Amino acid sequence: MSSSAPAPASGEFDFGDPDFDRVRKLIYAYAGISLSESKRQMVYSRLGRRLRALNLRRFDDYLDHLESGDPSEKEAFVNALTTNLTAFFREPHHFPILAEHARQAGPRPLTVWCSASSTGEEPYSIAITLIEALGPSAQVRILATDVDTNVLDKASQGVYPLDRVEKMPAEQVKRFFLRGTASRNGFVKVRPEVRDLITFRQINLLAPNWSLRGPLDVIFCRNVMIYFDKPTQYGILKRFAPLLHPQGLLFAGHSESLHHAADLFRLRGKTVYERAGHA
Repeated sequence: MSSSAPAPASGEFDFGDPDFDRVRKLIYAYAGISLSESKRQMVYSRLGRRLRALNLRRFDDYLDHLESGDPSEKEAFVNALTTNLTAFFREPHHFPILAEHARQAGPRPLTVWCSASSTGEEPYSIAITLIEALGPSAQVRILATDVDTNVLDKASQGVYPLDRVEKMPAEQVKRFFLRGTASRNGFVKVRPEVRDLITFRQINLLAPNWSLRGPLDVIFCRNVMIYFDKPTQYGILKRFAPLLHPQGLLFAGHSESLHHAADLFRLRGKTVYERAGHA
């Protein structure tokens, strides 16, 4: 039964401390995300949409439904609580490093994994960088994954409001995007030659059964680890390490440090890492 503790100010749904604790345990079990107490209102707001969709009034009824084993609701639950803040060329200092690394790799196929692609701005930024660095005929394969199937669908379409690219150089936008007309006025679409470099796929980094074929030249895992506790982070990084080429690079987010995994990765530059034990 739900607690008698007060619900958030809107009071639309019965939402007490035990409900919030259940949500925290479930999202940790499903996606490894550690929710702090400060996320209570966010949980209420985002999951409230699921309660309305299912015509439920109490969170404990919703959570009972979730735990009954409905895979589509589990997916909706994870999607609702996943934060997808992104932008084209976010943390821009990484992209010149990526370009130089690609040039130094020589004339061979280059493989990149963007492990938290969100709505696609990051993998498309990677693709644009590699085309500019290696030329339009470059042999590049980019795998873009995310736990959230909704954002993967948006990413695969490659369509964005015009204001999403307004900070990019005009020539870059002209070269790599098509401007919409008529009903698509005010939008841009990634050109096919950029889109064709990327394969989108759902992967939950906490799932025991995902696998990738290495070696990978580059792994982007930026602003992901901040949602996991240290043991969970280490477990993910331990799976990353053997996938990465001995001279490969791992890009982390600006507020993330891998000091607790120094046996796996060592710092090479500003939030750029390489495998420990390799020159």
